[in-house]
Amino acid sequence: MKFYIEPLGCVKNQVDAETIISNLNAAGAELSENPDEADLVIVNSCGFIEEAKQESINTVIGFRRDYPDKKIILSGCLAQRYQEELRRELIEADAVFGNSRLDDITALAFSVTGAERGISRRAETERIKLLSLPGSAYVKIAEGCDNRCSFCAIPLIRGGLVSRSIDDIVSECRGLLKRGVRELCLVAQDLASYGAGTSESLPGLLSALSALDSDFWVRLLYLHPDHFPFKILETIASDKRFLPYFDIPFQHASPSLLRAMNRRGGAEEYLDLIARIRAAVPDSVIRSTFLTGFPGETYTDFDILLDFQDAARMDWLGVFVFSREDGVPAYSFKNRVSKKTARERKTILETRQTPITETRMDRFIGRRMRALVEEKLDAFYLGRLFCQAPEVDGALVIESAHPLQLGAFVDGIITGRAGFDLRMLPAPTSGFTYAPR
Repeated sequence: MKFYIEPLGCVKNQVDAETIISNLNAAGAELSENPDEADLVIVNSCGFIEEAKQESINTVIGFRRDYPDKKIILSGCLAQRYQEELRRELIEADAVFGNSRLDDITALAFSVTGAERGISRRAETERIKLLSLPGSAYVKIAEGCDNRCSFCAIPLIRGGLVSRSIDDIVSECRGLLKRGVRELCLVAQDLASYGAGTSESLPGLLSALSALDSDFWVRLLYLHPDHFPFKILETIASDKRFLPYFDIPFQHASPSLLRAMNRRGGAEEYLDLIARIRAAVPDSVIRSTFLTGFPGETYTDFDILLDFQDAARMDWLGVFVFSREDGVPAYSFKNRVSKKTARERKTILETRQTPITETRMDRFIGRRMRALVEEKLDAFYLGRLFCQAPEVDGALVIESAHPLQLGAFVDGIITGRAGFDLRMLPAPTSGFTYAPR
């Protein structure tokens, strides 16, 4: 049996897709890079917000239109959240499969296609296919979330927080490094909550990873600001393999609105958090997300957010419009903000952020830094610096007259900036290790 998988949504969904690939491969199925050649199409869906839900459904409908004779499975978050409704109403899908037990998809796939199961060829726990660009891999350290933000459906989809053991995570990371991975991106719904209710913690995990004897990066993606684990700053400051990149979704700065979101902070507390991070690790890069149009967001609330944006001067910012999701507390909140107003506020924030980000990136010009090489284009390479997370931030254009190895590190001088992107000339010597000023 040949299968094709279409991963949608966040990077945690990508890890699930990689696990599905490994499970099916272990049972004798073969991954196809082209749906034309596949017997089975799997759409690994996102169900976080309305736009993502519609994209997932439209993708299934599109595959059914283009491939009327192929078998199609809808898997992932949307399938997990609305299994019964989708089984009844989405007739374009031959089967609907959630994400609570990924190993169960093997039996379903062979049942749907009628194919004969092969002999297992490898352990299913090993992700044989990484969907990231060369040199980088996502490592999911926990599943689910206990934060219960009033706008978020993740606990309905993924359940409460369940953390993996440190030994299990370190073992996976060791295996990825042996395969040539150079950037380990730790992901979860909230890294800051890792190990809650157990004897393990994020600082303990970073300490264990620091014992690995290899040249690599560790990048932390998504740290809830209300319980930021300050002890991790010690490891990040002392071991340069742990990147001073902090993905902290503040969502807003108005205390009253944050309380309605079931969050505890405010502009004053969050500015103090940013100051403490920058004092401990002066070269820190901070990314955040803001949410506009949350029920009850007044002009005063939005002014507080604008003032916070100006004072925080974060390196990167993503802005999202509130999506009214059934089943979450905010669904029934009164004083709803119009979509038009929410979108206008989103545009204002994005426009104001552009010169802030450009100025923040300018501080790297003229410096010698380390980059991860990811792609070869006609006349140059694309890569990333420590200040650029995969997919969401600007890129690095590497102008090299000599061949560079994809998925490897290269050292060089940052020569300029074009928009959000930086440019680099590789250094004539190797062996340089990035050290923040």
